[in-house]
Amino acid sequence: MTLTPVAASGEADVRKLSKQAAAVSDIYAARFGIDRDATWYLAKMTEELGELQSAYLATQGAQRGKLSQAEARQNLIDETADLFGFLMVFADWQGIDLADAFAAKWGRYLPDEGE
Repeated sequence: MTLTPVAASGEADVRKLSKQAAAVSDIYAARFGIDRDATWYLAKMTEELGELQSAYLATQGAQRGKLSQAEARQNLIDETADLFGFLMVFADWQGIDLADAFAAKWGRYLPDEGE
């Protein structure tokens, strides 16, 4: 089986999404007067991971209060997007190109195109 390198087909999309995430973060920080320091970046990712875990548990029926399956699923989708967004914001803050980093880390496990 021939596989396309990890970042080759989507790296422009990842970079575009990262720029959009940074722009939204700027709007959010300005609107709420937030000083985005190291604590904030790490705390937001931790917070969103906790919210993702809670949303997942709700899809499994392990929740406080009642949500429909559709509501629980939408919360899972939303919280996954939030965590991804904050990961992109964190990477941008640290000067990490996620497309390149992902290709280098995960792409090394793919067979070479010639194999």
